Amino acid sequence: MIRTTLTFTLTFAYIFLVGGPFLLYAVVSKRTDALYTVGVLGARLALWLAGVKIEVTGKEKIPAGRAVIFMPNHQSNSDPPAVFVHLPPVLAMAKKESFCVPVLGPSMRLRGFVPVDRQNRERAKEAVEQAVRSLKAGHSFLVFPEGTRSPDGRLQRFKKGAFLMAVKSGAAIVPVSVSGSRFIMPKGSNALRPGVIRITFHDPVAVEEFGADRLPELQARVRQAIASALTPEEQALD
Repeated sequence: MIRTTLTFTLTFAYIFLVGGPFLLYAVVSKRTDALYTVGVLGARLALWLAGVKIEVTGKEKIPAGRAVIFMPNHQSNSDPPAVFVHLPPVLAMAKKESFCVPVLGPSMRLRGFVPVDRQNRERAKEAVEQAVRSLKAGHSFLVFPEGTRSPDGRLQRFKKGAFLMAVKSGAAIVPVSVSGSRFIMPKGSNALRPGVIRITFHDPVAVEEFGADRLPELQARVRQAIASALTPEEQALD
């Protein structure tokens, strides 16, 4: 528990003491690049404090010069920072509760991150439309298609919202496999354990041939790519 307490204490101290002034600067200057960089450094700090090592393969497959949607599987609370620090600048769809955290929430909103209310269907649809507009404006996104963390580390069924985003915007999908993070901070536990997370970027999946009526096919294509780099214990049971 000492590592867990130290990690959370120093991470939140960083958010307030370092992030706070940069948030103020971003509000005044209307520029958020420095704030974003501070966020990436904070994520790296949290992972280092937690004793998390990351092995990355396939990073060269990330398309350059166009907006894409990165879609990883979701095993642990350590997934977002672990993937985030290895991406080019992105926005993200995140649960609305994250936007209530002082400094962090206003920073995310100011940058253009999109809050998702999973309990309100209409607001969830509005979030998808907001993300589509940002994608069309050239901003890449990080979205976890399972919608929430897996309870046992196995690949879960996908929600359709992220795929509607892709089809409506025309943005290619980059499947991302996250393996091993279930040992670091599994769902239902607040304790951090040191470990290795293996992240694999796959070939982009073009969406032009898929319409709203073919979302299941698109979901299956992305799910198969993600599953290809997971261990047998992380494979879906269905």
